Amino acid sequence: MNSQSIVRQVEEKQFTTHDDVKLFYRYWPAVSSQPKGAIVLFHRGHEHSGRVMHLVEEFGMEDYAFFAWDARGHGRSPGERGFSPSLGDSVRDVNTFIQHISSAHNIAEQDIAVIGQSVGAVLVATWVHDYAPNIRGIVLASPAFKVKLYVPFARTGLQLMQAIKGHFFVNSYVKPKFLTHDPERIESYKNDSLISRAISSNILLSLYKTSERIVDDAAAITVPTQLLISGADFVVHHKPQHTFYERLGSPIKERHILKGFYHDTLGELNRSVAIDKARDFIAGLFAVPPIAPDLTTADKTGFTRYEADQLATPLSIFSPKGLYWALTRLGLKVGGLFSKGIKLGHKTGFDSGSTLDYVYKNTPNGVTPIGEAMDKAYLNSIGWRGIRQRKVNIEELLRKASQSLMEQEKPVNIMDIAAGHGRYILEAISNSEQQADSILLRDYSDLNVEQGSALIKEKGLDEIAKFIKADAFDPDSFLNIEARPTLGVVSGLYELFPDNALIKKSLAGLATAIEADGYLIYTGQPWHPQLEMIARSLTSHRQGQAWIMRRRCQAEMDQLVKEAGFTKIDQRIDEYGIFTVSLAKRNAA
Repeated sequence: MNSQSIVRQVEEKQFTTHDDVKLFYRYWPAVSSQPKGAIVLFHRGHEHSGRVMHLVEEFGMEDYAFFAWDARGHGRSPGERGFSPSLGDSVRDVNTFIQHISSAHNIAEQDIAVIGQSVGAVLVATWVHDYAPNIRGIVLASPAFKVKLYVPFARTGLQLMQAIKGHFFVNSYVKPKFLTHDPERIESYKNDSLISRAISSNILLSLYKTSERIVDDAAAITVPTQLLISGADFVVHHKPQHTFYERLGSPIKERHILKGFYHDTLGELNRSVAIDKARDFIAGLFAVPPIAPDLTTADKTGFTRYEADQLATPLSIFSPKGLYWALTRLGLKVGGLFSKGIKLGHKTGFDSGSTLDYVYKNTPNGVTPIGEAMDKAYLNSIGWRGIRQRKVNIEELLRKASQSLMEQEKPVNIMDIAAGHGRYILEAISNSEQQADSILLRDYSDLNVEQGSALIKEKGLDEIAKFIKADAFDPDSFLNIEARPTLGVVSGLYELFPDNALIKKSLAGLATAIEADGYLIYTGQPWHPQLEMIARSLTSHRQGQAWIMRRRCQAEMDQLVKEAGFTKIDQRIDEYGIFTVSLAKRNAA
């Protein structure tokens, strides 16, 4: 079939985001009698889907449907021009868009390939890292991991201004003649009224911060990836792009440096060179069954195992690093004399149920105003902010799963296998119109059982809730449960144990207990900015041992859950990229 003779018909549609914003997108159905899949296009910053329409014809892949959105605040999508509430919201929009394509157009996630340019490429890379979708592959064209700001100390100045006045807008300094050599593209850029030349400061600054996280942790990305680098790019730096590629965890990856290309890689005068490479890469991925590396043994050989081993290696007190962390531990000991939260951490472990309950309450308490100020700073640390957001996300998915069960006329029997004090479960039920039929809270700690039982009484849930002592890693403990669970919860537990064998035992028990078509809510910690501080300075609940964590990338955690007989259907993540909360459905036997 001659692709040049075919005019692809475009349909204009909308999808609804998590916060009820209707975003515009374009859809080109496949023109083949045997469609193979879909290719989703994400435009550059400032632009919109109209600027990538040419790629549908130029790729000439009739067997594939094409999709292209207008990001919120861009093109024909609503919102203040160049603004998004956060970069995390924009990344979640990507996830929602792909879910919409899969459900509304009946295209399996594994039959979707994604192409992102510039800022769009950063959104795609972040989405793949944070949400671990089972897509076929990604093409990243000149990802804007580090935008060139030619004014000295510009980033610091932007941070200071935002701290003083809140978010504001920064106009793009880039002239179209420095984006492409194509005269038609230059003129169309100049005359395109839908282009938003301003970008909100909160997005620009988050773009830097998020990009640093994704580049640093690119080993967690195992999706087949092609990187197209424009050789004469005036807009973004090359070094982070190369670092990202070198750290990529995907066994299938390509890097192509396009000499003389400006930043608009897929809109350049000689763009056929880039398009040919992208087309060949995508076609090659669809020519074979989907490939996903087995990550269930990452606790033995993966990069996070190596990282955890490094953190567990003692430092000499005479080394600069050893001395630094010794002084940090001393400072925390002194802090515990004044801050109630730090004192509690030393007493019960900074990862204990008691500590988490204190963090959830988020009420600074200390000896003297100085101690209260110290406690406030402690509770406001990035990790604890993420923990509180995790609680919000758990409550949201609890409500979603409960609503689904009620719509199916099934009982809402909740079981949390390591509940701590159970506050997030009990408050979610207490504050919701959706009531549970039964709540079974479990924990290995006598203190947690005692405190959790008291909280049940405080919340007035005695008739439906009870708290028992049980081991989350004992498969026999999941047998003969009085009210068989339809909604299981495991929060903040697996992150504390590095070995996947233990996790598999626990998940196997959950799979035995939860009814078919029931739900599982599980948490993960794919990244943390303070891993070394935690390992070198804080103690765990295990008899004062160092709190050393082995991270699990989201793909690893999802694979363990899938192996146990569940299918992931939804996910939440905090703005910092630290804690995830996922919802899975128990497969029918």
